[in-house]
Amino acid sequence: MEPATAALVLIGLMLVILASGIWIGLALGLVGFVAFALMTKADPALSFAPTIWGSMNSWTLTALPMFIWMGEILFRSSLSDDMFRGLAPWMQRLPGRLLHTNVFGCGIFAAISGSSAATAATIGRMTIPELRRRGYDDFMNIGSLAGSGTLGLLIPPSIILIVYGVAAEVSIARLFIAGIVPGIVLMLIFSAVLIGWALMHPDKVPPPDPPMTLGEKLHESRRLIPIVGLIALVLGSIYSGIATPTESAVLGVLGALALTLATGTFSWAMFRDSVLGAVRTNAMIGIILAGAAFLTVAMGFTGLPRLFAEWINALGLSKFGLIMALMVVYLVLGCLIDGISMVVLTAAVVMPAVKAAGIDLVWFGVFVVLVVEMAQITPPVGFNLYVLQGLTGKNMGYIALAALPFFLAMIGMVFLIILFPDLVSWLPNQMLGVK
Repeated sequence: MEPATAALVLIGLMLVILASGIWIGLALGLVGFVAFALMTKADPALSFAPTIWGSMNSWTLTALPMFIWMGEILFRSSLSDDMFRGLAPWMQRLPGRLLHTNVFGCGIFAAISGSSAATAATIGRMTIPELRRRGYDDFMNIGSLAGSGTLGLLIPPSIILIVYGVAAEVSIARLFIAGIVPGIVLMLIFSAVLIGWALMHPDKVPPPDPPMTLGEKLHESRRLIPIVGLIALVLGSIYSGIATPTESAVLGVLGALALTLATGTFSWAMFRDSVLGAVRTNAMIGIILAGAAFLTVAMGFTGLPRLFAEWINALGLSKFGLIMALMVVYLVLGCLIDGISMVVLTAAVVMPAVKAAGIDLVWFGVFVVLVVEMAQITPPVGFNLYVLQGLTGKNMGYIALAALPFFLAMIGMVFLIILFPDLVSWLPNQMLGVK
């Protein structure tokens, strides 16, 4: 079978299988078997077991379950409520007032969660009832949560950056550091969106709470100390070189458990639920990684990644043209599958073309995460939209429309890192040296 025909058959088969509702990991593996049958004479059975074992037998991946478990523990603790009370006094004078707690709350929680859905769910559970009670506009409340929840993918420790680092064979520590500045800039852009909206719709913003003295604000902000301390423990241990990302993830779990004990929110039921939640999430990711690894091997046997890279090179696209084309591809994929699946599914096909174009793989990792963030608020498979639908009871169209300004802000952020790549590369180069 001709390569172009085989590629179209495989893509069509993938879409059909995904539409049938089969687990994504199994769908990827099945397409791998079909690729072996259509385009090679190799026996897929000889590659299956070693590939599955090799995809799971990775020291780098051991950080994944620990970071997920840490997020599950914090999701079930009272620390998110304390975070709202610590942030609220400082937001009162900004146009939009307490709506900014969604942005900065998500940014802070992202630094100890690593998951977009967990970030949106945790902060949404905390702020939605409170902001509704105070009379804030539901449309912008939900929209800012949908957009800001995606910060869990970019601000380290990011689960998807770990997956990308393994797939692209890039340093996890360098990727984590590279996500800091873009994450902070994106938070400020989201906050600017809220400020612009509030200035255009002053009638939809309730009056401020009674003013507080600086001492009173600082007293309320003491509630942020546990969260900030945990962030410093996890990220500080990585960036100082004291611990690897895997070791820092273990420290994060121990720190999260210690905080639940200190705040009186620890219970065996909470502990059990956090373990089960982490196991479910890890099992899902593990199946996806295993299926994608087998599909990657099948693609290697077929030679399609090499042919795709040669085709891209033959088009003579500039770096900018290639990035724009890949952004469209990832946005389309984001309408069909989740972010982790997007990364592992495309790694074998896209990486040769990216390397051939001379694009820095750390920069490309941040770019991919930004585009995956957009997919998190893109129907019909935008996970954050489903999370907020469950929290608010609003229909999917309403939530997607509310998230639109933040989707456009993320597109602006992509162009910003294209125009100023040092936003990504400067900090890791300063801390780890130019690579």
